Amino acid sequence: MRAVALAALLALPPALFPALTGAQEATDGVFVQETGDGTRLEQRPNTRATTSINAPPVAAAEGAVLRALDKTLGQPTDIEMSDGQTVVFGRIAIRMFECRYPIDNPSSDAFAHIQILDLEGTELFNGWMVASSPALVALEHPRYDVWVLRCRTS
Repeated sequence: MRAVALAALLALPPALFPALTGAQEATDGVFVQETGDGTRLEQRPNTRATTSINAPPVAAAEGAVLRALDKTLGQPTDIEMSDGQTVVFGRIAIRMFECRYPIDNPSSDAFAHIQILDLEGTELFNGWMVASSPALVALEHPRYDVWVLRCRTS
């Protein structure tokens, strides 16, 4: 049996997870729930998880500033993009969908949804990049690196 500690999962309504059986509270305050496939989910007291309830409020920006690197040339290039804009950099096309930032501290972080295609139209990346942790969700390409620097707010 696998033991998985998922505090955020157990906070969701049980109707979302029909394979889960009833939750039981152990004597040490740990809530235990088993799935139909034998996975054991545990929620420990005083654990912190970021959910939509305690996540900082965010705002949408006009666009983002990305940095692209051609590893062959060794030359980084900063690219200012607006939402919906596509820019060709070398042999890749970068499309900017949206950039969000924390309202309380706009300079602290940026989350940008971008799509990267090669010039033949093959998708190389499609997802959210995080400025403070560029390696968390990164483009895997032998020649190019692309990462988010910040949102454009004006």
